[in-house]
Amino acid sequence: MNHPYLDPSFLVSWSRLTPEAIKPDITEAIFRAKTNIQAICDLPLDSLTYENTFGALEKASEDLNRGWGRIMHLDSVNDEPSQREAIGEMLPEVVAFSSSVSLNPMLWKVLKAAAACDWVKDLSPVKQRFIQETLADFRESGADLPDEVKPEYAEIEAQLSLKTKKFAENVLDSTNAWELVVTNEAELAGLPESAREAARLDALANGHGTEENPEWRFTQKFTSLQPVLQFADSDDLRRKVWEGSCTIGRDGEYDNEALIAEILDLRDRKARLLGFGTFADYTTSRRMAASGANALDFINDLHDKVKPSFLADMEAVRQYKEEKTGKPVEKLSPWETSYWAEKRRRELYAFDEEDLRPYYSVQKVMDGLFSIYSGLYGITVTPRKTAVAKPGEEMPEGAVEVWHPDVLFYDLHDSETGEHMGSFYADWHPRDSKRGGAWMNCLSVGEPPRGGSPRVPHLGLMVGNMTKPVGDRPALLSHMEVETVFHEFGHLLHQLLSDVEVKSLAGTSVAWDFVELPSQINENWCWERESVDLFAAHYETGEKIPEELFAKMRAARNYMSGTAFMRQLCFGKLDLELHARWPEYKGSALEETDERILADYRVPMTHRGPSVARRLTHIFADPTGYAAGYYSYKWAEVLEADAFSRFLKEGVLNPQTGRDFRRCILSKGNSKPAAELYRDFMGRDPDAEALLVKSGIL
Repeated sequence: MNHPYLDPSFLVSWSRLTPEAIKPDITEAIFRAKTNIQAICDLPLDSLTYENTFGALEKASEDLNRGWGRIMHLDSVNDEPSQREAIGEMLPEVVAFSSSVSLNPMLWKVLKAAAACDWVKDLSPVKQRFIQETLADFRESGADLPDEVKPEYAEIEAQLSLKTKKFAENVLDSTNAWELVVTNEAELAGLPESAREAARLDALANGHGTEENPEWRFTQKFTSLQPVLQFADSDDLRRKVWEGSCTIGRDGEYDNEALIAEILDLRDRKARLLGFGTFADYTTSRRMAASGANALDFINDLHDKVKPSFLADMEAVRQYKEEKTGKPVEKLSPWETSYWAEKRRRELYAFDEEDLRPYYSVQKVMDGLFSIYSGLYGITVTPRKTAVAKPGEEMPEGAVEVWHPDVLFYDLHDSETGEHMGSFYADWHPRDSKRGGAWMNCLSVGEPPRGGSPRVPHLGLMVGNMTKPVGDRPALLSHMEVETVFHEFGHLLHQLLSDVEVKSLAGTSVAWDFVELPSQINENWCWERESVDLFAAHYETGEKIPEELFAKMRAARNYMSGTAFMRQLCFGKLDLELHARWPEYKGSALEETDERILADYRVPMTHRGPSVARRLTHIFADPTGYAAGYYSYKWAEVLEADAFSRFLKEGVLNPQTGRDFRRCILSKGNSKPAAELYRDFMGRDPDAEALLVKSGIL
């Protein structure tokens, strides 16, 4: 039987990946994986080699990983009812198989016996690390549990998968359920023309208004929501949009409160079964933080250092509104902080961020992005022709099939050897069927050349929800969106430039609090004149950003940095507290718990919205994901601020420094502990204060 999801071809035939094929393909993939696992279990203990034990284990589930990875990708970018139903039917099967591997006593016996063999000491350091990491993975997945407890563990894993998937669906569905249609253009005063036009076209596409009598549709997608909160003069419009944001994961059938409690319960039970005091200790035990307490100390320490700057920021905005309105302002409202902060920024720096948008056409940004890292890392990036396959029609010659007309495709080669290191898709614009945010993912992991065999390239993707093209005008990005493109490309390079002989240790398979280093360091190139000139050019005239505008952008870089910093600390604090002290909070209303945890991370406002936990997909849309790991964004920011200091010292486009970063960090995956990789590049441990200095807080 033909199994399109399991097709090992490098390029994916997306049109063949139908909802109807999910069940037979995943059923077949699980059968193949079980057969492969059983072959390892049946090995006589006196015949064990690396190849027939750990090597075989790594390959055992390749078909399942390939097929399920493609399914999960389509679930993220092309959600639709029949596909959702098919995934829901097979998810318990996939989770049950996954749990059964680590809970298989015969397999565990074979692996422990193999790890104790004399031949292990003759293996390469990378293979020795893979053995130790695999044993640790198995222990963290219940391998050492008593037989009578293993069914409980497997059931916890099954329930976590179902409940976190439902959480994600509730966020997506409640986001899509809300809209606001404006019929009076006067209500849009202050809104940038690009946002107005996008809202007008969105209204037309959804049956609101006509060309002669336009209307404007706003949604809870970030590219629609943010311009209103930041620029709209109408307090009423901003309030309505903010109130709309309060419905996500809260109202009616989409209420996530019970799911959050159930997920936290399951995670707490899982951690305790495995011998950990808390889920935070479980997730951090093999990360750079090493314990939940250390991660919390990290967040608390940053909070204490950032709080004075945060309070000063918010007080300045309150005073500014009071001054401009001529009325006393005791508290700000949550729908007006961004608005008044933006007006104050424009006045302080004579800088309007929208003035940058004409210089950031998405294609020029991508071209410049590739130019920067081609020089730094010795790579070339080449676009390929793309097409969406249509039933009964042949694909255009030489075209790469994609899942939507917006999607682009590129090949990446080493510029010195000519080797094909990898390829990737880029899907930048929002759709109702696509989850919010931005992310990078890997569809297939490559391998370096070995034993006379050529290199096997990696296949990855970058996805975002950026500003769309409007009419004949190209997609013009905000500076924040440009940073997002650079961020995701950093993750992608970490995968595509990986040169690790063991696939399971390749690319982004690193400690969670290290994985954001390659992505976050990339954002720095959005602020340096040398690099900005390579990707920023006016979409009509081709001129570079004028020096005066660039200077204003740089001057305003750390405006309200204490507030932005504290917002991220809020997420990290809430996440860690819930996972480190869940029994203490269990039974309390979510908003009450949220306020207990975060009262010292906020200033009083006229209204308090629902807990961000209701929509925090990073934490609750995956069995683990960033759970008890959101702190890692700030942890990695400390690393990147310090690491970029070497580029600032040696040259932001210095090819030797770039080659060192590729050699020491990007190519190494998880082949060595993260702290060692960092020291290989910097020659020392990180300077913890580098981020506070960069942010203008110290």
